[in-house]
Amino acid sequence: MKYQDAWDEQERIFQAIIQSKIQTGSYSGPNYILCVEHPPVYTIGRKGDENHLLVKEEFLLQKNIDFIRNNRGGDITFHGLGQLVIYPILDLDQFFTDLKKYMRLLEEVVIRVLKEYNIIAERSEGETGVWLEVKNPNSTRKICALGVRTSRWVSMHGLALNVNVDLQYFKHIIPCGISNKQVTSMEKELHHKILLQEVFEKWIFHFQEVFDSKVIEE
Repeated sequence: MKYQDAWDEQERIFQAIIQSKIQTGSYSGPNYILCVEHPPVYTIGRKGDENHLLVKEEFLLQKNIDFIRNNRGGDITFHGLGQLVIYPILDLDQFFTDLKKYMRLLEEVVIRVLKEYNIIAERSEGETGVWLEVKNPNSTRKICALGVRTSRWVSMHGLALNVNVDLQYFKHIIPCGISNKQVTSMEKELHHKILLQEVFEKWIFHFQEVFDSKVIEE
């Protein structure tokens, strides 16, 4: 699904939940998790620096890469085929009203998924996302990016886990505005491709554990 189409769908659900909370004071309906792959697109958060895009518009047109400024937090990142992109649209009043905790738990779900593939991942202090070899600055690399937006404790946007994505695209940006660290993927670490559906199913399993919830697939 093209990025803009997925964003529009997120906004539709996000605003419906917010309007319910405004009108009734609370929301008792379901929460949502959208899982997609995007055609190549660079996205940048509301406070991101467009200088972190290292190529010109002509290059993007030639390569058929979209460039979209959105309303999430965080700086510039890339989405493309082979990347698992997950957008939880949650009423955090049904879970907990702590944005930092929410981000850390999203990271925790990914860390548990990667552990099933014998990839030891961790957090990097002061930086969002999921990383490998944080204690070795020369080898530190990011495998999953996070960026969210919340209003009235409703969340949207989410995370992008590099499964089989073409990492060459990251050479045209300063990912998340961090210039001194690498980007990696599960395929690069394991030396073989992994089915996205398999990774998503593991993500759902661990999400249910970490967020103490039940996911029903539609």
